[in-house]
Amino acid sequence: MIGRQLSQIYDLLFDAFGPQHWWPAETQFEVITGAILTQNTSWANVEKAIANLKSAGRLTPEALHDLDHSRLAELIRPAGYFNIKAKRLMSFLDWLFENHDGRLANLQALDTDRLRENLLGVKGIGPETADSILLYAFDRPVFVVDAYTARVAVRHHLIESEAGYDQLQDLFQSNLQPDVQLFNEYHALLVRLGKEFCKPKPKCPTCPLNRLPHTIETDDF
Repeated sequence: MIGRQLSQIYDLLFDAFGPQHWWPAETQFEVITGAILTQNTSWANVEKAIANLKSAGRLTPEALHDLDHSRLAELIRPAGYFNIKAKRLMSFLDWLFENHDGRLANLQALDTDRLRENLLGVKGIGPETADSILLYAFDRPVFVVDAYTARVAVRHHLIESEAGYDQLQDLFQSNLQPDVQLFNEYHALLVRLGKEFCKPKPKCPTCPLNRLPHTIETDDF
């Protein structure tokens, strides 16, 4: 039942929006950097920070690891919380160089559970960021959960509003085929839906999912 509902939601969103082409990046390291920088900010701001790093010739693990904190913070200033995010990037890089010779290729050999556990051990990397790195940088079939996912799932009676990250993730991973491309596209479509229609004050009449049973619990969001 849940699997059928999830498939129906996906089909309606894909028909409405088409492919989202996530994650917009040229390299694996750019994906990881973007996943860390996008915490608590818009993607447009992240793009400005990424552009600064590219212009400075610093968007590689080696080049970024050689930067001091103040210079890195200056380059990523458009992403907001730049001092905190500089520390988080440096924490990731310190972990990468201390444990894996600074080579992302060395992470490929780790199974998904172990790699996720290691990422979560890096200061400043939480479940959403770790799972974004796993899915978009390492092509692991891990469903990324965020506030948009929660809002849609609750309003469409797929899960209770009290559900946490792990419960939301299990909702999708237990009821869909573990397919990287599917998880990639589905998450991107939910984000677009949340930004354009399923807002705290939703635009239900024009929403692609309006035909499906739903309830607006504005107090929860």
